[in-house]
Amino acid sequence: MKKALIFLLVVLVLSPGFIQAQKKDTSLLSAEVFFIPDKSSFKLDGRVTEPFWEKAVPIGPLTMVEPQEGVSPSERTEIRVAASSNAIYFGIICYDSSPEEIVSYTMQRDARLRGEDHVKVVLDTFLNGRTGYIFAVNPNGARYDALIAREGEGENQQWDGIWEAASRRFEQGWSAEIYIPAKTIRFRTGLTQWGFNVERRIQRLLETDRWAAPNLNYRVTHISQGGRLTALPAFKQGMGLTVRPYMLGSRTHDDSESSTIRDFEPGLDVMKNFGGNVTGLLSVNTDFAETEVDTRRANLTRFPLFFPEKRTFFLEGSDIFNFGLGMGSRHSRDIVPFFSRRIGLVEEQAVPIDLAVKATGSIGRFNFGVLDTLTRPVGGLAPRTNLFAARGFQNLWGESKLGFLVTAGDPLGEKKSWMAGLDFVYKTSHFKGDKNFLIGVWGLVNNREDVGSDRSACGFEIDFPNDLWDIALTAKRIGEDFEPAMGFVPWKGIYKYNINIAYKPRPQLSWLRQIWYELFTSMVTDLDGQPFQWRIFTAPINWHLESGDRVEFNFVPQMERLPYSFELSPGVSVEAGKYHWVRYRLEYCSASKRRVTTKLTWWFGPFYNGHMNQCQGQLAWRPSHRINLALEGEWNFGRVPAGDVDIQLARTRLNLFFSPDFQILSFFQYDNLTKSLGMNTRLRWTYRSILDIFLVYNRNWLDTQGTLLPQLNQFFIKIQYSWRI
Repeated sequence: MKKALIFLLVVLVLSPGFIQAQKKDTSLLSAEVFFIPDKSSFKLDGRVTEPFWEKAVPIGPLTMVEPQEGVSPSERTEIRVAASSNAIYFGIICYDSSPEEIVSYTMQRDARLRGEDHVKVVLDTFLNGRTGYIFAVNPNGARYDALIAREGEGENQQWDGIWEAASRRFEQGWSAEIYIPAKTIRFRTGLTQWGFNVERRIQRLLETDRWAAPNLNYRVTHISQGGRLTALPAFKQGMGLTVRPYMLGSRTHDDSESSTIRDFEPGLDVMKNFGGNVTGLLSVNTDFAETEVDTRRANLTRFPLFFPEKRTFFLEGSDIFNFGLGMGSRHSRDIVPFFSRRIGLVEEQAVPIDLAVKATGSIGRFNFGVLDTLTRPVGGLAPRTNLFAARGFQNLWGESKLGFLVTAGDPLGEKKSWMAGLDFVYKTSHFKGDKNFLIGVWGLVNNREDVGSDRSACGFEIDFPNDLWDIALTAKRIGEDFEPAMGFVPWKGIYKYNINIAYKPRPQLSWLRQIWYELFTSMVTDLDGQPFQWRIFTAPINWHLESGDRVEFNFVPQMERLPYSFELSPGVSVEAGKYHWVRYRLEYCSASKRRVTTKLTWWFGPFYNGHMNQCQGQLAWRPSHRINLALEGEWNFGRVPAGDVDIQLARTRLNLFFSPDFQILSFFQYDNLTKSLGMNTRLRWTYRSILDIFLVYNRNWLDTQGTLLPQLNQFFIKIQYSWRI
């Protein structure tokens, strides 16, 4: 593998196409920002009627991306941009000839909005073509924000910034205003222009319109293909200091022990912006009471499940810590070198964080992130530990980078624990003219007193992610002793290879939008080359209909050699041995533009040396933009020689929205393995993005012979205020 990687780099660098691919497009769109004095009258009501909006010139027409690439949109959109020395403003008017058919069902903060009408704005505030901020709003004023992730292929929607938006509907469509304080975002000082793009979604038509790069091969988050926002003022950030104290009160009653614990704790977050380029964050007695509980999931494998980070402190600037290409898909993770959930959580139990310090930013073309935390000792679980992580990368050419990652410390207090790695990503969005092409190589090594000598991992990925063809080749080697204390590595001592091919034509049929022919293959061997596992996922039918519905059929042959037995469910195990079987899947997903939507999935067929049915159903009902109800169920039932398997999960979400800043989110979960019903209800009220009040109520019941007995009764109130100086 080492020789292959060296050969790959040599060919890449010496190739004539390598240099040519770095040439930038000189025909970039540009939009001039209209400057307004700091004391200009502005009322955030979504009406776009302030006098300065009349003087601001619209950025220019959008162009349809889908369903017909490169043609004029079915509806007109006007977008104006203004800025003072303290903030940037967007005025958006979305004309619609059928305003009664506008699709918008939610007012939830951070709702993905993919299934609704919305407008999305992307800003590259460092003008590096790699990173950026995403802000979106729908006709109900629901706000969504995120960071660009995975080299523009994804979005980290867990990031939350302090900004405001308002929308209104009128007889010709809907309009919105967005207000983003300069103190909310990091940016390179001295720049008079930023990378910029904007996209509108008209959901009933399944239409996407975009300002720059209206090409199906690109996403709006491929910000290197965006236009330019010019004539930016020199933004003032004052002292760049945000002081955010909080007070947390809690009451926990354990019914099984008839005990009640009351607690009151203060805490403090302090954020300092050093001239826009660098941001520092200090957190004392870091708290995550308002974080949603994890979703219960069934695990029919011998590997641990991956649960994403949801805690706000660790999500701030988390895009900096992304490392390497080809670490895993969105469905699974092979390696996460730095997994922030290792901090403050041991064996899924909370470990208090007394002090946390973070700094992220850039100096010239160098980007960095540093995190250092001090956790409190918990008797019988974990000692006091100091956990550290640092990430840096140098921007190369137009879209590429070379970087490193270092972590130190162990949540369990093991001595001499550290990990270090290097990664290189070559990326161009001009391959063969207008195609995306990426090559990434990476290597990691870790140390700890109790690990052996084979403690490294390395790999590469070649990726061609485009609309008609999406092809990726990935290979990685994970040493049998590679086990970073602050990482997530479910499988060690292996080689793993993936070849993923998706051919996605768009036939000219009135009822069919796109066909996805998919062939995803994976092979896992031990370090001697003996196969552990192979899997071939095929999709002979994956039709995306013009109605927005989707139907899919999958045929999945696979093999696995189990070195040891593992438990499928209590008392039912699959024994060690070699198994071959074929699984099948049927799936139907209804169009998200409807008030009632559903998704039905059925996996069936042999499973190891038995058989298994996996039935999943989702039903969402949105009677209005103030009430959203979702029901989800999963039933895994089958038989292996050791016995019957019967795993049931049920989830319900009931969301009430009184305004975009006042919402109550309730999440109920039940599973028949623990026989427990859990409720997590969170009320959040935000006042002008500076005051947040959270009320959190957790309740657990145990199902005993058909009777629900209360177990846990927990209540939190958290008040958090932000002073910006």
